[in-house]
Amino acid sequence: MSGRKQFDVDTALDQAMRVFWERGYTDASLDVLGSATGLGRGSLYGTFGGKDALFRQCLDRYASTYGTRYEQALTTHAGDPVRAIEAFFDVVLARIADPSVPAGCLIAQSAAQAPILKGDNSAHVRTLLDTQRRRVRTALTGPSAAPEELADELATFVVAVNQSLAVLSRAGTTDTELRAVARLACQTVADTLRATPEHAACD
Repeated sequence: MSGRKQFDVDTALDQAMRVFWERGYTDASLDVLGSATGLGRGSLYGTFGGKDALFRQCLDRYASTYGTRYEQALTTHAGDPVRAIEAFFDVVLARIADPSVPAGCLIAQSAAQAPILKGDNSAHVRTLLDTQRRRVRTALTGPSAAPEELADELATFVVAVNQSLAVLSRAGTTDTELRAVARLACQTVADTLRATPEHAACD
């Protein structure tokens, strides 16, 4: 058994992800990470490559876990952009309301700290936000598609609202209030699409 890891790497990664999610990058010290995972500094470095490398792996794990849910919600209603955006926000609000996970969003938390992150991690956070925006942008295509420029703007708007919901939830905003924000965002998307010449011609 000598030289073999005596712990589950995925479990340790989940525990570390929770620390970054709750505390943010700055306050997630190696001591705190070690306490949460049960690993000493040597094991943290040996397994994950240090705090910055561990942080990046946690970002990827978070993005993979929730990104899959977003993707499924958005693609289930292909060709119906308004319903797709509603489904997207349903997933977002379900994550926020889940008592088993920290408040907010790891990516939103990390975006707020981007100026103090090392270059690679700061850029990676931006990449994850861009990935989310591309998913939403794709949902705005199809028979009811908006013009290219407008679809780009709407995708950015939806992602911005998503990040705002995460920040508001960490500040204690109620579920009712958060759902009102999401509902108004969906209504804005619907009204904006309805106002385009393509949709007006079909009315």
